[in-house]
Amino acid sequence: MNLTQNPELLDRLAAAYALGTLRGGARRRFEQLAREQAQVRAAALLWEGRWSAFSEVQSPVQPDAAVWLRIDNLLQAEKLRAAQAHRRPPTDVARVPARALAWWRNAAWAGAFASVAAIAVGLWSHQGLRQASQQQLALLQSQVRTAQAALQATPQIQYVAVLADGRADPSMLVTFDARNNRLVLQRVGDFREGPNQSLQLWALPPQGRPQSLGVLGQGKLEQLKAQEAQVQAVPTLAISLEPKGGVPSATGPTGPVLFTGALIRRDL
Repeated sequence: MNLTQNPELLDRLAAAYALGTLRGGARRRFEQLAREQAQVRAAALLWEGRWSAFSEVQSPVQPDAAVWLRIDNLLQAEKLRAAQAHRRPPTDVARVPARALAWWRNAAWAGAFASVAAIAVGLWSHQGLRQASQQQLALLQSQVRTAQAALQATPQIQYVAVLADGRADPSMLVTFDARNNRLVLQRVGDFREGPNQSLQLWALPPQGRPQSLGVLGQGKLEQLKAQEAQVQAVPTLAISLEPKGGVPSATGPTGPVLFTGALIRRDL
């Protein structure tokens, strides 16, 4: 299953996984996909970070004074009941002073009022938190989509080669991005061709003539267009020194071969 082809589903599963509501076999399958696919891991990590910091965006809610009044009333009522039980049998209701009964009625009314007030405060707080949560979730979803787009644009390096000279000193790092059909060459040595010379990259297949993959410019980092079929079965790459602009592929290298190296496939 390739969740990267369904960003909306990946977003929902990553959020549920980080929140802990994704359980059982679904959670194990998601963890397996996260081990295999970098985009799935990134989405899960992003949600885990956002959920862990989610409580920080909520404003503290001060309990209403009525809540504390209700707690105090309940404590006082408990003390009074314990005192009355100590002085007389609990079944002798007729002897309870009228003032105590009035206090109990007032306490009951105050408790009821406090309950209503607490519920009102709770509903108001819940509504505010729900609106904040919706805004935060929308922001998180936007950030996940941005991260997914960035991951899609990240090069998918499947082949790599280090080209060295005759003394085995590395001079050129070559990578192939299969997603964008692009060879990237980075100079890591000190060699510089003359003003009337060019470096030309060659694929050396197991059989047949060398095939030109392109002519390098003067920059430290160069990019050449190439198809995967051109490098798929190529065990070795080479760079030769040619006249300015390079030579046709059919002629093969005409100048000295300066750098060579094995092209290795990476299993990502």
